[in-house]
Amino acid sequence: MPHTRVGPVAAVGVHIVDVLARPVEHIPEGQDTVLVEQIRITAAGSAAGTAVDLVKLGAEVSCHGAIGDDELGDFLLAVLGRHGVDTAGLARRTGEQTAASILPIRPDGGRPSFHVPGANLTVSPADVAPEAVLRAKAVHLGGMDVTFGLNDPGFLALLDRARAGGTVVTMDLLSNMPDLLTAAKAFLPHVDYVLPNLEQALAMTGAADAEGAAEALLAEGVRGVLITLGGDGSLVATADGVRERVPALEVPVRDTTGCGDAYCAGFIVGLLHGRDVLTAARWGTAAAAKTATGLGSDAGIVGLDDILALLGEAAAS
Repeated sequence: MPHTRVGPVAAVGVHIVDVLARPVEHIPEGQDTVLVEQIRITAAGSAAGTAVDLVKLGAEVSCHGAIGDDELGDFLLAVLGRHGVDTAGLARRTGEQTAASILPIRPDGGRPSFHVPGANLTVSPADVAPEAVLRAKAVHLGGMDVTFGLNDPGFLALLDRARAGGTVVTMDLLSNMPDLLTAAKAFLPHVDYVLPNLEQALAMTGAADAEGAAEALLAEGVRGVLITLGGDGSLVATADGVRERVPALEVPVRDTTGCGDAYCAGFIVGLLHGRDVLTAARWGTAAAAKTATGLGSDAGIVGLDDILALLGEAAAS
């Protein structure tokens, strides 16, 4: 059935080009060649990857951050534009490389990576138009542990102004580096929902398990914490007392790249459709499951009806 388009959503932060190959069982010695089934190049990263999924799920989306003035930047603008993302808010940095990753995907869907952070490290508040934040129904902060230039009093005050006007602010992370993750805690008092994976949540808090990490993050002032647990689903905890695990959905896994971005997109779209936090988390779970069935962060998701159908199938089984 047709759904009302939601948004606008401003995706702020990390923009990456991913080059993926699958299946890769080993890195060949010397100059040997290994044949693989598939190679793809996609728009990815905690902001760009989520933006593409948001559009697929029926949201109006703009991207804000920095990319290089290079061929990878040209590609990123082209692929985001083809999906329908507004890229006018992406600054181009002369002499900087567009962030990129090479991902040899293992047969079980695991994804080691080779990464260049590039222009993402240069993002500053000047790259984010205040009017885009203030008009947004949702602002998604993707990778504030890497775009640490946004940890600025003026930008944090802008988020507070947007929230006071009814904007929902969500935050995802990119790295697993404890120092960067600890620094990203400065954003939490200005965020409604934070969506780390388990390793990130434990590193941010020093907690021993997901439940302890969720409580510690709630104590920082957010309304809700959604910790993604891979094949074990996610843990949802809110300031008003929700404590519930949402199970993952059974699907054939080809590649786990971008599952966290898809979870964020499904969750945000659920909120914008007026769903409660647990229902929105289930929408995110279904979006992540669909992404795992393809190769790359933009794979698997066809549209919102497809996501809701997967949830219906899960409920009926």
